[in-house]
Amino acid sequence: MPGTSGVRALARNPWFWTVFGAVVVAVAGLAWVFWPAAPPEPAPRARQYLEYTACLLTGERGLTDTAAGPVWAGLQDASLATHAKVQYLAITGPQTVDNGVPFLNTLAQTGCNLIFAAGDVAVATVDKGATNFPDRRFYPVGGGSAHANVFPITTTGPDGVRAAVSTTLTDAVR
Repeated sequence: MPGTSGVRALARNPWFWTVFGAVVVAVAGLAWVFWPAAPPEPAPRARQYLEYTACLLTGERGLTDTAAGPVWAGLQDASLATHAKVQYLAITGPQTVDNGVPFLNTLAQTGCNLIFAAGDVAVATVDKGATNFPDRRFYPVGGGSAHANVFPITTTGPDGVRAAVSTTLTDAVR
């Protein structure tokens, strides 16, 4: 075949393989250096919470109760600002203070630092059961009696209650 004898002669030359190897190594090195980096890992979508929890005790209607809605909104506002955890528990069954006490006990014994109460039964339950948990702070909204660890929130109107609850939790965390 015409022209192949030059290629064979070149391939037999020891300098050809040295230069060829150097070019391959140089191209591989440049490709390694300039290869696009992997995109950075996205920030985690889950919020990182503090080891601080505020809880809300409500009547059987839960968050749909008109007394509980502004309290829950205030807790959520404060949670966004401080990264404190918030949760609620509705009293199920008969809407009596005696039935509400086990629900209050559950919140107090499961790590709630602050316990808010919204609605007549929940507020009355705090009046009866808060003295059993002197290391917890209770905030009945719209009523209740002050004690060493009970601090009634007497602000009125949904916006006022929301702001008072948010401020209370924010100040407690800080």
